[in-house]
Amino acid sequence: MKKILLTASVVFFMFSCQKDDSAAIDQSTTKVSSERGCASQEVLERQLRENPALAAKMNQIEEFTQSAITSGRLVNGKIEIPVVFNVLYRTSAENISLAQLQSQIDVLNKDFNALNSDFGTSNPFNAVKANVGVTFVLDQVIRKSTTKTSWGTNDAMKKAASGGIAPTSPTTKLNYWVCTIGGGILGYAQFPGGSSSTDGVAIDSKYTGVTSSSGSAYPYNLGRTATHEVGHWMNLRHIWGDATCGSDLVSDTPVHNAANFGVPAAGHRSTCSGAPLEMYMNYMDYTDDRGMYMFSNGQKARVSAIFVSGGSRASFRL
Repeated sequence: MKKILLTASVVFFMFSCQKDDSAAIDQSTTKVSSERGCASQEVLERQLRENPALAAKMNQIEEFTQSAITSGRLVNGKIEIPVVFNVLYRTSAENISLAQLQSQIDVLNKDFNALNSDFGTSNPFNAVKANVGVTFVLDQVIRKSTTKTSWGTNDAMKKAASGGIAPTSPTTKLNYWVCTIGGGILGYAQFPGGSSSTDGVAIDSKYTGVTSSSGSAYPYNLGRTATHEVGHWMNLRHIWGDATCGSDLVSDTPVHNAANFGVPAAGHRSTCSGAPLEMYMNYMDYTDDRGMYMFSNGQKARVSAIFVSGGSRASFRL
């Protein structure tokens, strides 16, 4: 059973990594990542340092989330998320097509509604596979030419003053920045509770939408970087809890000792107490796109809780 502690100081501790990452990713770095790089946790740590009040706010969100889950006060209505793509491009390759953006919407709709072709893959967690039941629609595409070679993780792409694009109606629309991030980072998201002026997800143009398995985006070519980052935006944590044998605050996901990369062999076990089987096929791990294909019922309940009346993203309800 995963223990959940809800003091503001513990919230800050839970969201602290073992390394010190006080600086944003170097914008001049353009390394191609061979392992999945998600900077959501590092960005959260920076936001907590910059705004000490955020820890208390996120603690309140966590208390509400746990209350909504245990009381059963979850969303019964339809949740449809309008998506605004903010495309920042220097080259024609970065200025990805409307068809490519639509392919990303299609992936999100499949993955969040258990319609992905690999959802039926049998594994030891069949009983807790979930249809999260959230749909996405392409609302708007905003494009802007830039001279920047990479944007880093300090939210510069979200600010007009730094050459980026300010978010559109962030309390009712998911803003998705498409740009070259650099530093081996595929993408990052802002968790519920942060400023609306930076709310949304930022994902590298190479990893947005579906591309050929022979292209440079492989093995992150199936659009699942966005599934992972939108999961963070919906209050889901990395499955290993960003600590050795940490907690993701979900009851039906097993404890992981660390992130998984590539596609682990069937029967892969954690080194944590009891050596539990790991749910490496979960979207909130770091496996290759072809190796992740499910959310759990506990994660669904956690997502649903943010959309209930009084939840941190209730403004998105229809």
